[in-house]
Amino acid sequence: MMPRPTVDQQTRIARLAVFTVFALNGFLLSMWVVHIPVITDHTGVSKSTLGMFILLMAGAGVVGMRLAGPLADRFGSRTLVGAAAVIASVAVIGPGLAGGPVTLAIALCCFGFGNGALDVSMNTQAVHVERAYRRPIMAAFHALFSGGGLLGSLVGAATLRAGWDIRVTLVLAAIGSLLLVVVLLPRLLGDNAVASTAETSDSATAGAEAADAVAERDPSASPVVTTTDTTSPDVTPTRDTSAHTPEHATADAAPRPDAKSPRDEPAPNPSRKVLALSMIAFAVLLTEGVANDWSTLQMREHLGTDAATAALAFGAFSTTMTVGRFAADRVSGAFGSVAVVRYGTAIAALGLVLLLISPWVPLTLFGWALAGLGLSGSVPQIFSAAGNLGSDKAATDMSRVFSVGYLGLLAGPAVIGWLTALVPLNAAMVVPLVAVLICCRYAGVVAPGRPTPDPAPSCPPPPSTASSDRASDTR
Repeated sequence: MMPRPTVDQQTRIARLAVFTVFALNGFLLSMWVVHIPVITDHTGVSKSTLGMFILLMAGAGVVGMRLAGPLADRFGSRTLVGAAAVIASVAVIGPGLAGGPVTLAIALCCFGFGNGALDVSMNTQAVHVERAYRRPIMAAFHALFSGGGLLGSLVGAATLRAGWDIRVTLVLAAIGSLLLVVVLLPRLLGDNAVASTAETSDSATAGAEAADAVAERDPSASPVVTTTDTTSPDVTPTRDTSAHTPEHATADAAPRPDAKSPRDEPAPNPSRKVLALSMIAFAVLLTEGVANDWSTLQMREHLGTDAATAALAFGAFSTTMTVGRFAADRVSGAFGSVAVVRYGTAIAALGLVLLLISPWVPLTLFGWALAGLGLSGSVPQIFSAAGNLGSDKAATDMSRVFSVGYLGLLAGPAVIGWLTALVPLNAAMVVPLVAVLICCRYAGVVAPGRPTPDPAPSCPPPPSTASSDRASDTR
């Protein structure tokens, strides 16, 4: 079994910094979400108008995402994280200062732009750190995003219950966020650090991987693997085709007529993979967006609760989202990414059915909790797949998936707002229910692409020096 690769101190610090950036993003978003009822009352906008404004926010977010991808490829994700975090931290004050529909629309556009740019840049940085660790950790980053949302919902509920002016709350949140950005930015990975860390990690584990592969193929073989001295320009590694090769290995090495070499198989089309991931990201994040922007209003309108109690709906969703994402990496490793998405969205569908029919606060909170738990692992699987397509413009490809998914995150709630002009808000929740059922059906989209092939039986790996010598001794 291959030992876990060692991780240098710089990468460990960067991981903690990226954790905090994800939490900061979730906190800022929740500061807007939990104050939606108060802001709509203060500005006098209807639910249908709010839906249109959320669509504007989504459009601004998509613009921020599409710009952040190429800029991150050019200037580095660390620079983009800092710029986007500053914009989002300042813009969160805007909705609280808005005095009418026009100013609210402008404020939401600014906040959406900063949030969208931060989403792409921080996920690009997270992929860099995950590659350096050489094991799944993406879901844990998204867990911190949910944890930040939970913290924001609790802070918002507490300040609302205490009677604070939302402008004071949002200004204090912005100041704290800006101070945090100043501390975190130098600790993120730069492009040079990413490249050197990846090279060091690759060289540290290459020998162990080769030894494990030989041991799996031939249990009698020695774990020692012949290596090439890279300091000698005249030495070129070649396969051992001499008479010392075991007879059974020579026979196995002959390819079957019907066998296809991995090189003969067409590589997956990156554009199609990006499109497929974008579509499922849209459906999953549409549901998450509905929970973010409408959970409090759904509970308040359907059950007639006060604003502070209604804020607990988003808190229940964020709590289980956080817990589920902390466990998602292990679950994905045990059962695969497709199972995480398929069964997770089935659980989310059950939660949505419960909150649609629930006449009680506890059952409604349980429904939102199930929805959060079910969706918790899906988004990390999609984003991790998008960040590992093998393209030389990874951030740009990721920005395409993120922008479509983000469109679902914010445009989906806008559709709910429009539907409230025709049907009650609770009935409009059928839309996210249908979305998660579609995700459950097409969960196979997140399956990883064709990896670098392991040695197949028809084309075994070169025999080690030890195994070749042992075979020659027995002949």
